[in-house]
Amino acid sequence: MQNRRKIEKLKGSMTRHHEDMRVELVEWGKAEPAIRGIRETVFIFEQAVPEELEWDGLDPLCAHALAWNDLGEAIGTARMQAKGTIGRMAVLKDWRGRGVGRALLQTLLDLAARQGLSRVTLSAQTHALGFYERAGFHVIGNPFMDAGIPHRSMIRDLLLPQADPEKR
Repeated sequence: MQNRRKIEKLKGSMTRHHEDMRVELVEWGKAEPAIRGIRETVFIFEQAVPEELEWDGLDPLCAHALAWNDLGEAIGTARMQAKGTIGRMAVLKDWRGRGVGRALLQTLLDLAARQGLSRVTLSAQTHALGFYERAGFHVIGNPFMDAGIPHRSMIRDLLLPQADPEKR
């Protein structure tokens, strides 16, 4: 509940626009059909992730970012757990390579910084390592399999706002 209030408070300031799309923080309860549609298409149908692994029950507890095209169609999504674990990043095939994933990720990184988190983590599919490295993440640990797909754990330290020297 407290996480939901924080998200609501930040929603207006977290909308990003990029050419023909926008990204905003959304509530799971209101955006669930759009988020499910994207994740089912990308993870369950394209990548053959079993439904029981995709729907882990954590969504109501997470912050969600959703990308929309200029026609109002949902085209990408990602989520972040309260302690800064980003995941379930999915962009529809026709929108990949057009900055949607970057905008989703940046929206969640901005939220993490505003919440005072000093670092964020994620589990990246190995084919996407370069995408996350360009966003400042680095690999930690050994490769592992998740839902039959090779992954690597990644971490990024966030720059926290400097304390005002006059307040010391």
